[in-house]
Amino acid sequence: MNRRAVLLPLLLAGCGLSERPYAERRQWPLMLARPGAMPARPGGKVLEVRSLRAGPGLEARGLQSLAADGSIATEFYEEWSVPPAQAVEEALRGWLGASGLYGAVLTPGSRVAADWVIEGDLGALWTEPGANLAHAALGITLVAVQATEPRVVLQRRYRETAAFAPATPAAAVQAMVAALTLVLARLESDLRRLG
Repeated sequence: MNRRAVLLPLLLAGCGLSERPYAERRQWPLMLARPGAMPARPGGKVLEVRSLRAGPGLEARGLQSLAADGSIATEFYEEWSVPPAQAVEEALRGWLGASGLYGAVLTPGSRVAADWVIEGDLGALWTEPGANLAHAALGITLVAVQATEPRVVLQRRYRETAAFAPATPAAAVQAMVAALTLVLARLESDLRRLG
């Protein structure tokens, strides 16, 4: 009999690893649904939504929370199914595509020429458990690109919060999605005013 095969269980028992239950990672989809979809505007402007940049720390998939001392903690066993900036970019494209404001909403690299381009960054997506709040922030720049000289039409940072209870990962995810939904609704409202 192999000595290592006999010693390994004894070593594990001694350090308590054999008594710890296995914790599986859970992945949460970051899905935002716009209430009601409207058809594309015939002959409307074409919008390209470029890749969103992730703010500091937001390139990680783990759910993040803000501690009382101002530090950010990242969960290891609770994470988004894809990096949050990528998911928010897809959600933004889908939301604006269903808004009825544009003739088409494109991804980068499309062969169709865009009239407007949206660039942005995901600046916040975390919870504050001590206050039972979820925070979301999205910086957006809208550029008219079909003119002879590209010009900035809108530049704004949107910040929203949503309350949650109890302090569970499922409730935190729902609250972060709710805060992002408020952000996208405000952005759509601003874009609607631009015509």
